[in-house]
Amino acid sequence: MRKSLMAERLKLGRVGLGCMTMSGGYAPENRDDAESIRVIHHAVELGISLFDTADVYGPFSNERLLGQALKGRRDSAVIATKCGLVAGPEGVLSRDGRPEHIRAACESSLRRLQTDVIDLYQLHRVDPAVPLAETWGAMAELVTEGKVRALGISHATVDELSAVHAIFPMAAVQYELSIWAADNRADILPWCQVNDVDYVAFSPLGRGYLSGNVAGGSLGAADSRSRDPRFTADAMAANEIIVKGVRSVADRLGASPAQVAIAWTLAQDERVVALPGTRTQRWLREDFAALNLRLSREDLRELDALPATTGRMNWDRWRMTGDSPAGGR
Repeated sequence: MRKSLMAERLKLGRVGLGCMTMSGGYAPENRDDAESIRVIHHAVELGISLFDTADVYGPFSNERLLGQALKGRRDSAVIATKCGLVAGPEGVLSRDGRPEHIRAACESSLRRLQTDVIDLYQLHRVDPAVPLAETWGAMAELVTEGKVRALGISHATVDELSAVHAIFPMAAVQYELSIWAADNRADILPWCQVNDVDYVAFSPLGRGYLSGNVAGGSLGAADSRSRDPRFTADAMAANEIIVKGVRSVADRLGASPAQVAIAWTLAQDERVVALPGTRTQRWLREDFAALNLRLSREDLRELDALPATTGRMNWDRWRMTGDSPAGGR
């Protein structure tokens, strides 16, 4: 059994690999498990350590895919998965923070991932029907039992972060963070700085949009981004000025727009871990190379001066009502 994380710190690296889209989500018609496994293998070769999944991705198939890919490579990986959501008919998500569900979900994830310990176990969503202390307490018991090394949480409020951190310290939070989704710099990131908690930033490429490779009207109905208010035809047209601004900086630096977007995310704080997702080795190499790109203060000021995103996601409403925006993140 590995040493408990509470005696050490998880080494997440600065760039991880989000695995959600390997099992659907974006352009599910392009799913290719064999190629996704090759991507994961290449990520290990590049030195990427953090691999992020969840039980509801697929559902279940994403964890199985990652577990299969990491056979024989487990010691090179930090496996992060999530609990607290349940996929119902037609993919509709509901929340379940009951202690008995958390424990059962962990046992199932361990089997699918083919491992005896989950490195980072994250509460995917807070369940308003269950006292948060009970949910978090159940997760803490899993650490004590050696089934989990560290805890994290996604899309909680600052008050919720403080409450659970006082019960049992967390290692990381996970929220969206990118040039077109920068709101969490106002509250969540400062909380992480004060409490020395890592910030895992999913969708640093704006769900692919900031790469410049997502054309207006190109998303099919099965693509989860088609239900994201930032990907309506009008919003994408209005947001094109953001893509052009990112491309302008990229051209000046001899980099790609994707690399500039990831470098911006990393520049927000040393605790930030960028979590782009990809299903191709080419884009994986490009994303990982962003580690070598340094943005100047002038570059950062130029990117920060870009217009606010049209069709911005209202995460606070989602936290309160249980509405599930595109992608299940």
